[in-house]
Amino acid sequence: MASHEFTSVRSPRIKGVRRLAKRTFRQRERRFLAEGPQAVREALAAVNGGGGPPYGGSGQGVVEVYATAEAMQRHIDLMDAAHTAGVPTHRVSLDVMSELAQTITPQGVLAVCEFVDVPLEKVTDVRLAVVLSHVRDPGNAGTVLRTADAAGADVVIFTDASVDPYNGKCVRASAGSLFHLPVVVGVPVAGAIDFLNQAGAKVWAADGGGDKDLHQVADDGDLDGPVGWVFGNEAWGLPEETVRLTDGAVSVPIYGGAESLNLATAAAVCLYTTARQQRRS
Repeated sequence: MASHEFTSVRSPRIKGVRRLAKRTFRQRERRFLAEGPQAVREALAAVNGGGGPPYGGSGQGVVEVYATAEAMQRHIDLMDAAHTAGVPTHRVSLDVMSELAQTITPQGVLAVCEFVDVPLEKVTDVRLAVVLSHVRDPGNAGTVLRTADAAGADVVIFTDASVDPYNGKCVRASAGSLFHLPVVVGVPVAGAIDFLNQAGAKVWAADGGGDKDLHQVADDGDLDGPVGWVFGNEAWGLPEETVRLTDGAVSVPIYGGAESLNLATAAAVCLYTTARQQRRS
């Protein structure tokens, strides 16, 4: 349990943690903030349950936990989990927590974690994979990561043109899934697709204007084996040169009057359709 309380936002230690809100400092220190009890719980569970990220990621887990006195009382399980993992906990005032948190209404607890991404070559036994190409919205990216985890995906690849998975909004939107499955960062989209091809997967481009229908692709048995899905930018989708690298552009059928589906919704439909086909086969 914490031995004293940080009450000044000018504390060098607090300033050091606050800097992790910026990508430059995150990359320099290879650390990021996981805010909220759900994210902290999953981060600590990864440490206590298996000794770190999947496939032995570059990070060692949770560095330290910061919480208000009220949050420490409310989330005794988190404090116990931190103690079990040997993770230092620090009590902070409400003012300090407001300075550290990246949300308007902080939940009173956050953790400093080391990066969990893994090199692409360490990923093995790929049956369902997600590639995020030029995805810029952190909320969308985090939601797709969460959906991929729920659908049983083996890896999520953030290409070099996509948002930083350690962005605070992305971490929160993933709801702890960042700590559940291998995440690869900074790979060119062509390299990601080639890797999946080498792993024996068919790679499909999710595209609202695609000439292949998702349900027809499923009925034809093209989702039964290993599959990789490439999802593009929220506004303009995937460039033609990327689509040409895949096995084809696939659209989610729209039976009503909606103009289109947003990225996260389309990804959920594609991933769950694939997961169902793979389990049936």
